[in-house]
Parts: sequence; C-alpha cells; structure tokens
Amino acid sequence: MGKTKQTRKFAVAKRMLSPKDTRVRSNLEESKQKQIEKEKKEKEPRQIEQANTGLFFQYNEQLGPPYHVLVDTNFINFSIRKKLDMIRAMMDCLLAKCIPCITDCVMAELEKLGGKYKIALRLAKDPRFERVPCNCAKKGYADDCLTNMAKQWRCFIVATCDKELRGRIRKIPGVPCMYISGYKYTVERMPEAFGAAR
Repeated sequence: MGKTKQTRKFAVAKRMLSPKDTRVRSNLEESKQKQIEKEKKEKEPRQIEQANTGLFFQYNEQLGPPYHVLVDTNFINFSIRKKLDMIRAMMDCLLAKCIPCITDCVMAELEKLGGKYKIALRLAKDPRFERVPCNCAKKGYADDCLTNMAKQWRCFIVATCDKELRGRIRKIPGVPCMYISGYKYTVERMPEAFGAAR
C-alpha cells in the first residue's frame, strides 16, 4: 500500500467584523460612557473618615480604669465551660476594675439560642453586667453590632472567642481584644495589662 500525499494546509483567515458594524459601535459608546463616569467620580470630592481624637497613633487614650468590656455570646459560654468567674478573671487580666457590658443584639442572640445557653443568659442578666443600648436599625447579627460599637466609641475592650470577629476588631486601630487561652483571659494590643500576650 502506498503512502497518501499530505498537502500542506494553509491558514484559514478569520472572519472579522467591519468597524462600521452596529455591534462594534455600541461597544464603543458603552466604553465612552464608562470613561465619562470614571472621570466624574475622580473629580468628585472623596469622603475621608475623620481621625479619632482619642488616638495617639495606635495608643488609645480613652481606655482607662474602670475598663468597659463588650462581651460576646461565645465568650460567656466558654467562660462557663472553663469554670471562670468572668468579673474576677477580667480583673486578674487587666489589674483594674472591669465592667462587663452587653449590647441588646448579644442579649437577643442569647435569648434565641434557647435551652443550651440558659446559664449564659442568667449570667448576662446579672446586675453587675451593664446593659448598653445599641443603635442597630434591626436587631440581628451580634458581630456587626459589636464591631460598630467598637468603631463608634473606641472606649471598649471587645471580649470574644470568635476568630473571625477578632480579625475584624484587629483592623480597628486602638481597640484591644480579649479572649480565653487555657484557663485564663488574655488581652491583645494592651501592653500594660498583666494578661497581655507575650
């Protein structure tokens, strides 16, 4: 059997749209419109957040004894599990008087969780805990509420065991974060505290 002849294939020219085609024109008009909008945005004055007067670089001058500690749901629950007296453990960590504060959203979250968190709810209703009214539009997600409170006032220490919330709090300058490590409380970004992470 003989070999079949292999002819060289030549490149097939691609079909191109003519620049006068209506589809191309519409694309050009859209890109021009986007360019005009972009230029408008660049000319508009930008909204720059005003710097907090209580901050001296990263040092927060508004923090001082008695410390107000915003408490999260899981922080109360883990404190009960580890058999820690919250107020005494906070005072051991910060070496000063501490007032645990609970927002309306955290209280609502505790009430929603039901039977498992019955002891945590009873502890949150303790008269030593201060109730802080939050100005949330709709009472809902407690993490957002705590982040907004910390941003707005910056006179609180946020106590939570949630890693995601701790990450959000770290982005706010001058707001320390308290969490449980082992069988004691530890506080971040407060070098003067006894329980500060080394």
